[in-house]
Parts: sequence; structure tokens; C-alpha cells
Amino acid sequence: MSARRIGLVFCLTSLATSACSNDPVATDYKAQALADVKAYIDSQLGMMETCAASLQSHAPAADADGWNLTDDAAAVALMRSDWACLRNTYERVEAAIAVVFPDYDYSLDQRYDEFVALMADTNAFDDQTVTGVHAVERILWAGEAPQATVDFEETLEFGAPAATPANMTEATEFKTLLCERIVTEIHEMREQFAPQALDTDAAFRGVQSSMQEQAEKVNLAASGEDESRYAQHTLGDMRANLAGGREMYSHFREWLQSKDGGDELDTEIMAGFARLQAAYDALSGDAVPAVPATWNPTNPSAQDLATPYGTLHSLLEHEANVDEEGSLAHEMEHAAEALGIPQLPQ
Repeated sequence: MSARRIGLVFCLTSLATSACSNDPVATDYKAQALADVKAYIDSQLGMMETCAASLQSHAPAADADGWNLTDDAAAVALMRSDWACLRNTYERVEAAIAVVFPDYDYSLDQRYDEFVALMADTNAFDDQTVTGVHAVERILWAGEAPQATVDFEETLEFGAPAATPANMTEATEFKTLLCERIVTEIHEMREQFAPQALDTDAAFRGVQSSMQEQAEKVNLAASGEDESRYAQHTLGDMRANLAGGREMYSHFREWLQSKDGGDELDTEIMAGFARLQAAYDALSGDAVPAVPATWNPTNPSAQDLATPYGTLHSLLEHEANVDEEGSLAHEMEHAAEALGIPQLPQ
């Protein structure tokens, strides 16, 4: 996730501030929501740390010719599974990480093209320049990226072809530098998160912005720029993002239902989540559906909109649009108003 969303979702505050209200009932609801959301994020950080440590442990022992996807297929399969575990847990709580830990969010989740925008990465296996989950992903799926991604990255002035470690030094650095930095940073985040308190108002707004993030992921797929493009796991990212958003919203339901019209709003919001879940469940695999060769992002044809990609694109464009009556974002905006939750500063 890039820095574009910093300031949109979560923020730090004191427990007293986040729980204060003239309504003692509302105070209880807000305090409980804060505690529940915090516990959920901490659980995901714990899982993230476990997955990252497992990935590092499964890296093949360094030898003279490094390691590759064929000769070390068993180890690579384990690392790919660990990577998916790490990626899914990260996506469930990325909204929190982006604002609470912006520096870690950058080093752990920035896309390759953003890292090399100004300088070349002369060593893909160390812990400098290009780091994080997508740096590892690019190595684990080297040579298997879709053509759209290959074409896009060939336009990068400071880009370089993805590759696996070719010698002992590169294999050693992959395990002890690149993977180690991921493990260390996640551990540091978890330790720093423990004493913090979260603003529950911002947490609610985070669910809305996660819908916009999913729409953006699908849009970027059209040009081969989506986040988990090497592993073809962007739809998997979106499923995890949806699961995290729905979980965080669940801790606000009782509070919303206590308001006038809250039951109806809650029903509409849950229906919106269900629409997205049904659409994701109807698609096989973890990749965004193939983009039609004739796709025009500014004026897609009716034929292209009828394809699986076009259908998903249209659904997310609707559900993420706060101005569209009946969309998930629109209903959540009404819920925020009912709860007295203000807009966050841009």
C-alpha cells in the first residue's frame, strides 16, 4: 500500500479521548469497539510475525549457485505458502499500519515501481532500496509475472528483471537481510502497538476507505500495476481486505443498531458486504480476472463490461462510490452520520 492513503483511516489517540461522550451508553459502545478492534489488529500482527518467521526459515541453505524455482521447488512452495499467509494477514489490517506505522508500511508494502522511481536497486536480495513483501514476492515468482506486468516494468528507467539468487552471497542475503528485515519490522510494530490506543471514529472510516482501496487494485490490474502482480494474488489481497473491513465493522454494529434507523442501516451495510463476498466467491483463484484486450478504462464497451473483469470493475466502482445511492460506501456514510463520526482530515 502506498502513502496515498496515509491520514485516511486510523490514528493514535488517548483512550480517554476516544471513549469520551456525553452519552454514557455511547461511551460504552465506543470503548468496547476500541478494545475489540485493537485486539483484532494485535491478533493479525501476531499471525503476520509467525508467517514471516516461517518464510525466512524455509529459505534454502545458501550454496555456490544460490537457489532457483526448479531445483529447490519444495522449499519455494513452502515459502510461497508462507508469503500468502503473510500477505493475507497484512491486508486485513493494512489500514491501521498505513497511518500508525507509515514508515513500516512503506518498507513492508510499497510496490516495486515506487521503490525504483528515483534510483536503481542494484541488489534485489539485501535489505536496502527495494524491501518488504513485494520484494520477496518478485523473487519467489521470478519469470512468472503476466505479460502486462513485464511490459509495464520494462518502462521503468531504474527497473531490472526479477531473478532468484544466483550465488551463495545472494542466497545468504535473501535470508539474513531481506527476510530478516521483514521479521524484525513486524516484531517492532507489534511491540509498539501494544501500548497504543486507537481512535474508534477513524477506525470506522477505515472500513470505507478499504472499499476504495479494493476498487483501485482492480483498476491498476488493467495496466499490470496491481500490487501482488507477480504471484497473481491481488484478488486474494482483496478478499483479505474485505474480511478485515467486515470484521472491524462488526464491532460497531451494536452501537449503530441503538440509533434511530440504525437497524435498517446495518441491514443495508451487511447486504453490501454480502454482495462483494458473493462476487469474490464466484471467481476462482487469487488473481484478478483477465483484463479484456480491448479494455478502455475511461469508456469501456458493453461487451468488455460483461466479462468477469468488467463485472468486478463495475461492482467495485459502484460499492466504493459514496455518492451512489445504495452503495456500501454510501450506506456507511449514513451510518457514520448516525454515530456522529466526522470526516477525517485529508
